[in-house]
Amino acid sequence: MPRNLSQLELLIELEPVAERELNRHLATAKNWQPHEYVPWSEGRNFAAMGGADWEPSQSRLSEVAKAAMVVNLLTEDNLPSYHREIAENFSTDGAWGSWVGRWTAEENRHGITMRDYLVVTRGVDPVALEHARMVHMTKGADTPAAWDDTNVLYGLAYVTFQELATRVSHRNTGKVCNDPIADKMLQRIAADENLHMVFYRNMCGAALDLAPDQTLEAIAMIVRKFQMPGVGMPDFRRKAALIAKHGIYDPPQHREDVLLPVLRQWNVFGRNDFSASGERCREELNAFLEKLERDAARFEERRDRILMAEAARRLSTDADDSGRV
Repeated sequence: MPRNLSQLELLIELEPVAERELNRHLATAKNWQPHEYVPWSEGRNFAAMGGADWEPSQSRLSEVAKAAMVVNLLTEDNLPSYHREIAENFSTDGAWGSWVGRWTAEENRHGITMRDYLVVTRGVDPVALEHARMVHMTKGADTPAAWDDTNVLYGLAYVTFQELATRVSHRNTGKVCNDPIADKMLQRIAADENLHMVFYRNMCGAALDLAPDQTLEAIAMIVRKFQMPGVGMPDFRRKAALIAKHGIYDPPQHREDVLLPVLRQWNVFGRNDFSASGERCREELNAFLEKLERDAARFEERRDRILMAEAARRLSTDADDSGRV
């Protein structure tokens, strides 16, 4: 008869897996340098040091690229909140603690690199960026992983999906920047995010073997209530809509490129070790994914109509301008 394990029991039982996955990660991860991804020769002083302050014409980024870069960077900036949360969800001892420290150090490189790139290239307003950072970090993060007292399973499930979602967002942001330097930088960061996802995915898979019903309940809750960690940042709703509209991170990608690959890896719909309560949970999860598929299809239809209308308006405006010339 399946039983629910306590937080302590879960941590103890999963400790050998954490050690194995940490060693695999250390053997695989590339120890790269942030300064090697920033075009320092493009830098110049701001007004406080006798130069010129930022103004919009200095940026080579489109509005879409600016929005995506700011969202991605502010998400990385909230690292202190994430560190606190995973340290509380997991442990600061043994292999768990070693992973928490290593993960935090690697994530910190991402924010350093992206901010240096944006400031040196004058890609966005640095004053507005700093204001948004202060607001976002002061508010902190509130993710579904912190909504339950026995939260190691919620934490593992959440960060698995979140790391993969961040990887998708970084890679697609690099493509819209129209700058090979930004693309290379974000590909490097996305590769880190993928390795982090693999650690958490394998840990959560081990938990699913250890406590199937209990872990599936956590996975299903995270899938149903998932939200990106940047949701509380200033102007997030507008930026997220712009990002989704231009295919950087949208509902179809969330379902097809994030949720389904991980659920298949865990063999959630092919396992036979769930009790009756686990089976009910799996049915509810499947129903939610089917609804998500319908919602994603409607989103794509609306987006196609909007983009077609915008393209028609641009053609009309160009024709009018040509006629006037």
